[in-house]
Amino acid sequence: MRSVIIFLSVLLTAAQANAQFLKLDKPVFSGMYFQWGYNRDWYSKSDIHFSNGNKYDFTIYDVVAKDKPDFSTFKEHPLDITIPQNSYRIGVYLNKKHTHAIELNYDHAKYVQVDHQTLRMKGHINGKPVDVDTNLGNYVVHVEHTNGANFYQINYVGMSEIWHNKNKNRPWATAVWKAGGGIVIPKSFIILFYQKLDNKFHVAGYMFSGELGSRFYPFKNLFLEATVKGGYANYLNSLAVGDDGRISHSFWFGEVIGCVGYDMSFGFLKKKNKAPVQPE
Repeated sequence: MRSVIIFLSVLLTAAQANAQFLKLDKPVFSGMYFQWGYNRDWYSKSDIHFSNGNKYDFTIYDVVAKDKPDFSTFKEHPLDITIPQNSYRIGVYLNKKHTHAIELNYDHAKYVQVDHQTLRMKGHINGKPVDVDTNLGNYVVHVEHTNGANFYQINYVGMSEIWHNKNKNRPWATAVWKAGGGIVIPKSFIILFYQKLDNKFHVAGYMFSGELGSRFYPFKNLFLEATVKGGYANYLNSLAVGDDGRISHSFWFGEVIGCVGYDMSFGFLKKKNKAPVQPE
């Protein structure tokens, strides 16, 4: 429920913040930006459906999961910045004022089922009906998207200056809001009835989200961005144990994201006008 509230609040605030959000007369590709950072995540409860032909077809209801930030790994692997839950963005500005952009938005979020929950399991296993409360021990049922729940999406981005540096005639800070959708490509680790499998990356479903926050520019091109994000992810066809093993589930999510970014202008691509050669 918390992530649902975050998602609705993001969209409502974004709509109120700028009525001109989608009213861009003519795109002018004036520059681009790159960002890198980290995220923390919260998930709603999820009904997880397991299927594998005639072997099993059952659902576990109201599964609780959490994220896995892994910041402690910096002690052993200080140079591997990709282990924790990370985020990156690549955007192209659509006007000269840099208030509109299209962005490739990626979050390497991790989804980890909490073990030892006692939850309702209903369906059939090896042809026998099942409808019972089950303790999800370490080797009974365990679901992780820990090499990434992996949200890939395209966002439309709007920005509005909220603090101006008069001395240098540039922004100190801007408000940022984003909305878009895309696909999920998890690499799922599954344990099912004492069998386990670390699966391959797989396009498993879709997601959409809204994001709201601000940028601070300590330097002209370097900025820090902090945002909150809310959305919905639907994993229709994640890989499980066995050749035909599949899981499907959906959940609402909320994120807090911090990034460092760099603006790059396309002005350097323009050729300078050469002075005309005077006839002798």
